Amino acid sequence: MLQILIIDDEANIRNTLSYCLTGEGHTVVAVNKTSDAVEEARRRSFDMAFVDLKLGTEDGMDLIPVLLADSPWIKIIIITAYASIETSVEAIKKGAMDYIAKPFTPDQVKIMVHRIEKIREMETEITALKENIQRIGPEERLQSRNPGMQRMIETVRKAAASEAIVLLQGESGTGKSVFARAIHHWSSRSGKPMALVSCPAVPSELLESELFGHAKGSFTGAVRDNPGRIATCEGGTLFLDEIGDMELAVQAKILRFIQDKEYERLGESVSRKADVRIIAATNADLTRNVEEGRFREDLFYRLNVISITIPPLRDRKEDIMPMALDFLAYFSKVNHKHAYGFTYDAEKALSSYTWPGNVRELRNTIERAVILGNMEKISVNELFGNISLNKSAPVIGDKISLATIEELHIRKVLTSTTSFQEAADVLGIDQATLWRRRKMYGI
Repeated sequence: MLQILIIDDEANIRNTLSYCLTGEGHTVVAVNKTSDAVEEARRRSFDMAFVDLKLGTEDGMDLIPVLLADSPWIKIIIITAYASIETSVEAIKKGAMDYIAKPFTPDQVKIMVHRIEKIREMETEITALKENIQRIGPEERLQSRNPGMQRMIETVRKAAASEAIVLLQGESGTGKSVFARAIHHWSSRSGKPMALVSCPAVPSELLESELFGHAKGSFTGAVRDNPGRIATCEGGTLFLDEIGDMELAVQAKILRFIQDKEYERLGESVSRKADVRIIAATNADLTRNVEEGRFREDLFYRLNVISITIPPLRDRKEDIMPMALDFLAYFSKVNHKHAYGFTYDAEKALSSYTWPGNVRELRNTIERAVILGNMEKISVNELFGNISLNKSAPVIGDKISLATIEELHIRKVLTSTTSFQEAADVLGIDQATLWRRRKMYGI
């Protein structure tokens, strides 16, 4: 179903179109002047707009670029009593999709709207497919041999069917983003976009703009309008990864959006509305963060409607080998290798290792072994090289690389600290550098 805006100065046209379109299940907002149209378009996201060419003393043609600036995806249909080649060409040059001449019948309107509905569905599917191409991998399959994990997956399925906020908790690398995508896929919003925002990956001063958008000129470098992630996933799901690292000022604005479904872009005073479901994830102890004043208590309670803790890989060892074999088959195929299994010692090492980096570390370990290995069966050395399998602290002077020492030190600091910022402070680097190191080492 579409969100449709009607702009016409004739009440009977507005009423006729509204009656026709709401009867088909669409949501309709009808106004009689351009200023009201602009205000409505800035408050909510529309898929389609009917714009009268003559709005009293105003020209509907001038409204086309204004609507498209706020919502580049909107499909505009010009309504005109003066249908001509010239007006239709001019309207399409300005960005309109089509025009309809007065007098028109309900059937003409329904056919046009049905065509645009199909186009919007295809656009949404294409966007989702582009995102999926970037993250295709065997870990997308949610399967487990562990009874506790099986019960948790069933809980996720039940939560997905609701509209409730879901808070995913667990160590880094346990697959929180995979579960978030599963919730979106199993929900009634699966046909709409899903946006992922990694809170520590975006500099704190830019996170507000990333989420809510900004107006051109609102800050240095804002050379054009940005709709923001919330607007682009209208009707879908917004996944806030590592929300524990979000600054308090942005937390207050997210809280307002959760409560009222309203927000404002940077550089604007216009309140906008959006229908977006929130899923949040964190590897931090939010209760402790609340006690220490680093996380808002009211936001924590709003997020903690359905809380799901994903167990670390070391607590579900029966899943290690099936996942390792899945990764092996996948990376062998994409890298054109012929590895099909592991040696006995390699299997034993995989099963006994504690996997502090969880599923992400397992995936990266298998990928590296496949790329660098040349045998049909992966050996222990190809999996772990010179890294001690129990990840004990190396002794200075051991025959190991500086990169290995750095990786082990970062892992230990991350394990012993309660937030991303605290870990960065201990290491003496900024959050962006720590994030890049984590990504490089697969932590």
